Amino acid sequence: MLLSGGLDSTTVLAIAREEGYETYALSFRYGQRHTEELDAAKKVAAELGAAQHVIADINLAVFGGSALTDDALAVPHHESVNDVSADEIPITYVPARNTIFLSFALAWAETLGSSDVFVGVNAMDYSGYPDCRPEYIEAYERMANLATKAGVEGTQQLKIHTPLIELTKAQTIQRGLDLGVDYSWTHSCYDPVDGRACETCDSCLLRGRGFAELGLVDPSFSSADA
Repeated sequence: MLLSGGLDSTTVLAIAREEGYETYALSFRYGQRHTEELDAAKKVAAELGAAQHVIADINLAVFGGSALTDDALAVPHHESVNDVSADEIPITYVPARNTIFLSFALAWAETLGSSDVFVGVNAMDYSGYPDCRPEYIEAYERMANLATKAGVEGTQQLKIHTPLIELTKAQTIQRGLDLGVDYSWTHSCYDPVDGRACETCDSCLLRGRGFAELGLVDPSFSSADA
């Protein structure tokens, strides 16, 4: 299970557990500008009973090219979720990130003897990332089954599970709530302030809209403390 510590991946971990899988959570210290999400991932993995949680160290900051890994690039902020556009790929896109992360998941799955990888990609309420689309996941799955010893020998037929890919953010949140997820465990903000969600980056705005559509306040927002 690719576990960022955010809303989507936490929901998917809960879904995998509910479906009876023994879960192994994989997070990354990849040169991102903050560690709040990794602290959240540790909390989530513990609360949702992951058999093991690994944080792999890689450094995508050496390449830059994203506001999440390059201090010279500012994270965009907006006054309203209506200003978040999916018509162009945003500066918060990290080049090839999901491809790299899934490669690590594929390697760990092979060593575990597992044929199932879960990832929280979403093609509905998202920010235009090309590596969150169904056609990308389908292509990666085909490639993965050609890429490993276990695949060639027929002992592994990898399946990439994307249970959120056609859900809105509100539907994702409701699914998690039905499974007992406490979203105060999670962190999705791109640009936190003193450890708290900024509430104005793309991720915060899309997440906040999902809670609002359910008549709720995002527990990561300061207004939730009122």
